[in-house]
Amino acid sequence: MSETTHQGRWVIKIGSAMITDNGRGLDHALINQWVEQMAALHRQGKELLLVSSGAVAEGLRRLQIERRPRALYALQAAAAVGQMGLVQAYESAFQRYGIRTAQVLLTHDDAADRKRYLNVRTALRTLLGWKVIPVINENDTVAFDEIRFGDNDTIGALIANLVEADHLIILTDQRGMFDRDPRQHPDARLIEQAQADDPELELMSGAGGTFGQGGMLTKVRAAAKAARSGASTVIVWGREPEVLTRLAAGERLGTLLQPSQGPLAARKQWLAARLQAQGRLHLDAGAVRVLRHAGCSLLPVGVTRVEGAFARGDLVICLAEDGTEIARGLVNYNSVETARIVGKPSEQIEPLLGYVDEPELIHRDNLVLL
Repeated sequence: MSETTHQGRWVIKIGSAMITDNGRGLDHALINQWVEQMAALHRQGKELLLVSSGAVAEGLRRLQIERRPRALYALQAAAAVGQMGLVQAYESAFQRYGIRTAQVLLTHDDAADRKRYLNVRTALRTLLGWKVIPVINENDTVAFDEIRFGDNDTIGALIANLVEADHLIILTDQRGMFDRDPRQHPDARLIEQAQADDPELELMSGAGGTFGQGGMLTKVRAAAKAARSGASTVIVWGREPEVLTRLAAGERLGTLLQPSQGPLAARKQWLAARLQAQGRLHLDAGAVRVLRHAGCSLLPVGVTRVEGAFARGDLVICLAEDGTEIARGLVNYNSVETARIVGKPSEQIEPLLGYVDEPELIHRDNLVLL
């Protein structure tokens, strides 16, 4: 992949056409091969999040429906049936290696909406801390626009942003991205490496298949989204032997789409562009020093004053004693709650508020120094 391959947080997305063998039911043998490789990466200490399509296609197979329905309610019902088989397949496969899994069903809003961002992120971070592999899928049974126009490529990119992943690996039925559709142009050239935000990539992208909603265009757009928080994307043939372990070893496979900026700069840009700042936190000299030199989270004890009305998950600006903006980040408590715990040690959060969501006011992963 690249010299950054050894970084430790991967989002792995498996497409519907791959996992269901173009709609002919779940390919359990292939699932077991991927899981064996993921188990090896897990033993190496990599944190893995699996985004898997296939619920609708598996549901249609179980219901013996050969053609994908147009009616939304039929797709939702098929997703509900198929999700059972999808989760069972992964759980059984990972159990052979003693690895626990968790089912996480999301809509785009769960990962993109600021009021839900921290809840989802905290849950995923907790699962990773427990050495659990989240198996994530779009919540097709309750989604509306997403099921018609959405795709798990986009969900994968949102998850990469959400957990600040190092890499988004998209396993697909093509060997990578080509300058033209290789199914129609035998002389199409594989693009081995490019910048994720290159506008030429969209012009080269094709359409999706029968059972999956995504085509190469959605993968290119997903790579551009993932790059906003510094993640690189690899689009690669899912049937390539030992594809995941070879990527982890640094082998170049498929198409590598890299962010145009390093992770820190990209993360800063993403946070800055994602939300308008809703409030300000004035910090004492000790907090400023710790943030700048120790890379720590912001604790309530280091805050002296609160300005503005903000909700949990809003973007706030952190100011030094002289008014200089030193950082910005996503706050774990609303403005009223923050005002009550300002200047207090973290162990007093629960006595003062009656509960504690996080010991930090802003976690270091959601804090960008300026």
